[in-house]
Amino acid sequence: MPVQKVLVVGGGITGSVLSVALAQRGADVELVEISPQWFGVGHGITLQGNALKALRTVGVLDRVLERAVPFDMLRLLRADGALMAELPTPHTGGPELPSTAGAMRSDLQNALCDAVYAHGVTVRLGLTIERLDQSADHVDVTFTDGSTGRYDLMVGADGINSRMRELIGITTRPTPVGMSIFRVVAHRPAEMVCHEVYYGGPRYKAGYSPIAEDRCYAYLLDENLDASLIGPRASLALMRERGAGYGGMWGRIIASLPDDTAVDYRWIEAILVDEPWYRGRTMVIGDAAHACPPLIAQGAAMCMEDAVLLAEYVTGDEPLEKALEQFMNRRLPRVRMVLENSLQLADWEIHPETPGADPGRIMSQTLQSLTEVA
Repeated sequence: MPVQKVLVVGGGITGSVLSVALAQRGADVELVEISPQWFGVGHGITLQGNALKALRTVGVLDRVLERAVPFDMLRLLRADGALMAELPTPHTGGPELPSTAGAMRSDLQNALCDAVYAHGVTVRLGLTIERLDQSADHVDVTFTDGSTGRYDLMVGADGINSRMRELIGITTRPTPVGMSIFRVVAHRPAEMVCHEVYYGGPRYKAGYSPIAEDRCYAYLLDENLDASLIGPRASLALMRERGAGYGGMWGRIIASLPDDTAVDYRWIEAILVDEPWYRGRTMVIGDAAHACPPLIAQGAAMCMEDAVLLAEYVTGDEPLEKALEQFMNRRLPRVRMVLENSLQLADWEIHPETPGADPGRIMSQTLQSLTEVA
């Protein structure tokens, strides 16, 4: 196979899935994560069927589904909570898997961390790459703690603000989409059984999704507010103020939250490296190469598909350059389609008066197209 020893930079979802997938196929894998502590943090996450399929490939699906909430429908509601439409969601991972599952991001990451260790991956925390030098048959890396290593392949899976992207010479940068998101984890009402989205209110959109037996993930899409608000401890009072006018279950959930509830607030950004994601024996994947607004809930799925397929290609029979070329030919059209459709949805939500705007159609068509094998 073209690679034996691989360095993965970044221990999030993409890097963890890649590390396990490579180790399963016989590679010697080293993972470095800049955080000195490595465990699941964060809010909720929506996993479409193709994400569940990737988790099955790396052997963690059953554990994730023990705590996650599967469902097969999306409901569109008016701002007051009145039902507009029910949309069955396509089974993008195949008919034997749920079309969607809501999960705690921490539960997912913890399962992946355990799988990384169980597969013998060498994990080094609290450091990253300082510099690298490539030759025809290897890449030499110097880490921020002064140590060095030699690898057949280095993969940056360090997110939308990737340092590895710049380090290997890719100049594409993320850009603001023009909307922001408030996110909070709350108690899940018993009657919440699927993802529900509220349209026509004072902001772009509100919604929620069940993520555990007793927990849900609620959000509000808004215009970009002052950048000083960005962070994991935003004001619940501000979220309530901006979300005033949304009723139904969303309004009840937000009103019931304790005043000290942690609210995460972020500007939404997007990026697509619309050229090869590799330079010699170094590359980026996942959000470092493509990240889209969370309007079709395909961000994690696209990242996990990258990881599983890259492991397949670079441990196959083709030389590395050919394997990476084949990987790009397979991945770029699919992630471009998801990104472009997500940006179209974002534009329609920012400009709801647009003639012919039909978010439900775009969401359904995109998910239906993703039933094709990645």
